[in-house]
Amino acid sequence: MPAFKPFEIMALPTQMAHHQHHYNQIVIGLNGQTEFDIGGNGSLMGPGQGCLVSSEQDHAFGGRGSNAILVVNLSLNPVPVVPGQEERLTCLFDKPRYFQLAPQAQQLVSVLSHEMRANPDDHLLGQACAHTLLCALHRHMAFPRLQPRTKRLNLEVIDAYIAQHLGRKITVAQLAGCAFLGESQFHLLFKEQTGLSPYQYVLEKRLAEARRLLVDSQHSLAYIAQHCGFSSQSLFTQVFSSRFDLSPSRYRKLHR
Repeated sequence: MPAFKPFEIMALPTQMAHHQHHYNQIVIGLNGQTEFDIGGNGSLMGPGQGCLVSSEQDHAFGGRGSNAILVVNLSLNPVPVVPGQEERLTCLFDKPRYFQLAPQAQQLVSVLSHEMRANPDDHLLGQACAHTLLCALHRHMAFPRLQPRTKRLNLEVIDAYIAQHLGRKITVAQLAGCAFLGESQFHLLFKEQTGLSPYQYVLEKRLAEARRLLVDSQHSLAYIAQHCGFSSQSLFTQVFSSRFDLSPSRYRKLHR
């Protein structure tokens, strides 16, 4: 990456690369898809999705076709322009996170990105934009000591993330990032709201898509297993049969 700048817009090459740096970093997808792996926790990110990379954290990154990301670099020793900025940095970067921006936050990112594209050499503007985004993220990120017990999860955002990543491993940490929550708090709220654990909920989504494909497509069982995120056809058959008391092939015959 180039010399330290507070705010950058760039495209990632298709070949995966990896490094670490001595500052914290916010990465947000603008266009296309990019792939990040932070300390062995990987995720595919689209527009409005992002990650927080802590200082000295080794991470890999690459793009898929045409892509653009917004990168906010945050010094570990910031000039205290914003009161409480040091506390915000500590809260946000206590561990790596993936997240999904709410629509209002996406609009803010769009406006800031437009300003930066129009004034790429204005470092004062870049610094101001970086501080603005940091404050917005901290405001929308929910931490256990601040989070009201009445908070409800936006299942539409979570469902969209699951649908986009259905063929891949989906972790509780990634889903928690969609709601700007820590894993334990997300797990508790999710179970209270849906009656299912995040693992059970994702499994139901995988099985629902598998049932749809069995009835509405000619795809092989191997393809359906892979498309729906099962590691093998045999595991897919085992889980499906246990859930519906029918093998996938038998289910297909009965529902066509």
